[in-house]
Amino acid sequence: MKKVYLFVLLFVSNFTFSQLDLSNQEIGVEVFAGGSNLGGSVGGQLKYGFVLQEKFFVGPSFRFHRTWANNMGNKFGFNMYGPGVFGHYRIKDALFLGAEFEFLRSPFNFSNLTQTAPKKWAPALFLGGGFTVKLGEKVKLNAAIFYDVINAPNSPFRSSYNFQIKSQNGQTVRILPMIYRITFMFPLGQK
Repeated sequence: MKKVYLFVLLFVSNFTFSQLDLSNQEIGVEVFAGGSNLGGSVGGQLKYGFVLQEKFFVGPSFRFHRTWANNMGNKFGFNMYGPGVFGHYRIKDALFLGAEFEFLRSPFNFSNLTQTAPKKWAPALFLGGGFTVKLGEKVKLNAAIFYDVINAPNSPFRSSYNFQIKSQNGQTVRILPMIYRITFMFPLGQK
């Protein structure tokens, strides 16, 4: 399976880098933090994007998260990290549709709340969209909602899913693998 992911990444990067407009690049920064008296998580993602044929914005990314917990005296902490690729189709500089693939090293299984041994890789494929707002000449804000098509059992995003389907009794029967993403984009070059 790892060979398939590596082949896809190499194919996409070879196609992408051959058609890049190097005069129009952006760096994206996404920051995440959350916590309670039982634990928390901090981290973020860096994106390096290129404009491809004026409307397509593509590039590599890297994510790192640190998570810790204190559940009834059982203290533990772990790091999650890994590479990714993304592609956004921009519509009139205000809206975008996107796909983001991340392959994260995650030692925790959120389905049965245990640490996995050895550490396993968790794929995530997000599809969704959002809008872009200019906050000035050198800063843009991307706000989006994404759906994780793969929804791996050890995905570090599982604890961040917010959309719940409830029964008639008000009990949660299903949690949809959807997340919010807010990313600050810093343009590096202009045409």
